[in-house]
Amino acid sequence: MTTAAAPLPTPRADLLERLAQPYHYDLAVIGGGATGLGVAVDAAARGYSVVLVDSHDFAKGTSSRATKLVHGGVRYLAQGNIALVREALHERTTLLHNAPHLAQPLPFVMPSYRFWETPFYGIGLLMYDALAGKAGLGATQFLGRKRTLECLPTARADGLQGGVKYWDGQFDDARLALALARTAASLGALVLNYCPARSLIHEDGKVAGFVCEDTESGRQFTVRARAVVNATGVWVDTLRQMDGEATGRPVKPMVAPSQGVHIVVDREFLPSDHALMVPKTADGRVLFAVPWLGKLILGTTDSPRQDIVREPAPFREEVRFILEESARYLTRAPRLEDIRSVWVGLRPLVKPQDDDGDNTKSLSREHTVLTSRSGLVTVTGGKWTTYRAMAEDVLQKCVAAGLLSGKPAGVTNQLPLVGTPQEAVRHRISDAPGLHSYGSDATAVQALPGAGEDLGGGLTVAMVRFGARFEYARTVEDVLARRSRLLFLDARRAIELAPAVARVLREELGTDPGLEAFLALAQQYLHAPA
Repeated sequence: MTTAAAPLPTPRADLLERLAQPYHYDLAVIGGGATGLGVAVDAAARGYSVVLVDSHDFAKGTSSRATKLVHGGVRYLAQGNIALVREALHERTTLLHNAPHLAQPLPFVMPSYRFWETPFYGIGLLMYDALAGKAGLGATQFLGRKRTLECLPTARADGLQGGVKYWDGQFDDARLALALARTAASLGALVLNYCPARSLIHEDGKVAGFVCEDTESGRQFTVRARAVVNATGVWVDTLRQMDGEATGRPVKPMVAPSQGVHIVVDREFLPSDHALMVPKTADGRVLFAVPWLGKLILGTTDSPRQDIVREPAPFREEVRFILEESARYLTRAPRLEDIRSVWVGLRPLVKPQDDDGDNTKSLSREHTVLTSRSGLVTVTGGKWTTYRAMAEDVLQKCVAAGLLSGKPAGVTNQLPLVGTPQEAVRHRISDAPGLHSYGSDATAVQALPGAGEDLGGGLTVAMVRFGARFEYARTVEDVLARRSRLLFLDARRAIELAPAVARVLREELGTDPGLEAFLALAQQYLHAPA
């Protein structure tokens, strides 16, 4: 199965007029993150009629704030969860095959400073290789001290015993989300950002659709569907509460959010194509130093958070933890003034559910799908690597609940996403930003006015135009945070480029591109708490 080769324009007026038509969809998805977009692609590929709306931009929340790793879950081996590791390894292979312009193999090195660490972790990683089988990306290697320093030239040499090298994957999360949105659209789905669901429609005690609103015009639309999926990540309880109140069945919150912080610094702190991975820090957490798009990502943390906010800020102790732990493993540790960008993602950790009126089934330790008595299907938890498997689970749930007719599953297992070249050449995603992330669309970008006008930070005028015409971009933030990743790489540089991006967007869209709002937001990425 192949997707459309040429990019499809996405004029918002046309999408809204299509939404206004009195059509009864098979499936309506609320939430345009990894999970919701994955559901839309799978459903559309099976031949269901699909509509998806998101309250903000696609992948605005958690799905653009991952550690950028496509992994089988090494840590789950220690927990004995072999089934989950196998699933994730299969999905890793599928993702690398279906979007090679956005996801590539990446070598990792675990440096050893105690004599037992190399054999201990090495044996576990050999098991990881065995589980991957033919889907392995490279053989695990036991490294001596010299070879470890060749792979990690700025690793602390004092006390270094050696290391273990293994392979996993890396990707561009926000651009993968855009590829999913465009793939769903190419398969017939209607997908819209900046169109929040304001209320659910219930008929005879069953969910029959929702009312959504175009945030730019205030125009409201009634969407009817046989199945409604709540895929709003850490915000799923808002819709669940709305559903419970309408049917007189109060629900208990199912999400306990956890906060993950990432710090971005220059590559000089680890000038290597290898990532550094510490499986157990001083307090038992995992630390990564990962090369990505010309910079170095340090993280991540895992801190409980009571409130659920759209733009969470890092806690002071989280930033301190990352910097202090980095100093234990790097000869020159980054300081506060070296930070180029700091960003935070909220993870939807699922609380145990008892029988409160919902038919609950935990499909894995990573994600949960449940159907309320009214028929609202909610999915949350999980991780980017297994988004496709999660989508299959959601549709299986819809069919089991009698909301959808059965259609053959597995259609997305070999479905190249929009932008996948016919003969993909695998580039390391840690290379300097450029056109490679556009895949087969690179020629379409270069054909637009401004292809030779470099704004800086790897961004051209033509890329901004392409984002507005073909990738649903509406604001400066959309372009600088998710179509390009500059806000996540270098917030100060993003601030400098913002006025030029705003001018191009005004030309393309004729609307306010939200320059002032972006400049205020970027300050949060620029300044880490001391």
